[in-house]
Amino acid sequence: MRELSYLGEVRAACGDDILVMWVAQGMRPGVRAFAHGDAVAVACPDVSCRDRLAVRGPVRDAAPLVRHALTEMGPTYRPIGEAGLIRALPERVPGLRFAAQFSLMRTAAAPPRQAAEHDVRWLEPAEEVRVKELLAQAFPASYARPGVSGVRRWAGAEDGQGRLAAVTADAWSAPGTGFIAGVATAPRARGRGYAAAVFGFVLADLVAAHGRAALLVDDDNPRAIALYARLGLSRHPVAAAKLAP
Repeated sequence: MRELSYLGEVRAACGDDILVMWVAQGMRPGVRAFAHGDAVAVACPDVSCRDRLAVRGPVRDAAPLVRHALTEMGPTYRPIGEAGLIRALPERVPGLRFAAQFSLMRTAAAPPRQAAEHDVRWLEPAEEVRVKELLAQAFPASYARPGVSGVRRWAGAEDGQGRLAAVTADAWSAPGTGFIAGVATAPRARGRGYAAAVFGFVLADLVAAHGRAALLVDDDNPRAIALYARLGLSRHPVAAAKLAP
């Protein structure tokens, strides 16, 4: 086992894997990274509302590495990584159990240029009360919310009556990885292109700033997955595990 201290070490060890580099959060205070054989694991507190342990590599090396990392970091950390790896870990890590499978969608390309149907802008901090109201209607389970640690800013579009129609957040972005969350459209405004306009606006900004962008999406949300695919994001199965109480 060896501990990695610098972002460059983590990047080299994981082959610049987007999920690992996202969880690394630039190796901010509180983040620790470990390597063993061909596996790497990065533990970060409070990223996307969880203490996360991103892991990559063959299960023969990843399993002892995850055991070591959880001993070092504590039971609140949830392993996250490629779905096949995470499903295999519980057989080799005592107390670990599979939690959920979902998708990472990612791109290093700006979205296709489209005719501007709606005006989109970054919202002012004073407008975040409007974001809260929209999320309460359209996406009450969103991890990204105004005021949550790591949620940097919100973009939005208004309808013809000046009401907020759709929003998307720049949340938990890290060096080399822009991260998108809180994608929501008011029920009255669905099917009118607002979600595509706002999401595309944020995606273009984050790819320009970070070189690539990603988000996590539930597999039972086919409309969102289709939208993201249409805007150029590729889909990759990932999963999470957690220690039993």
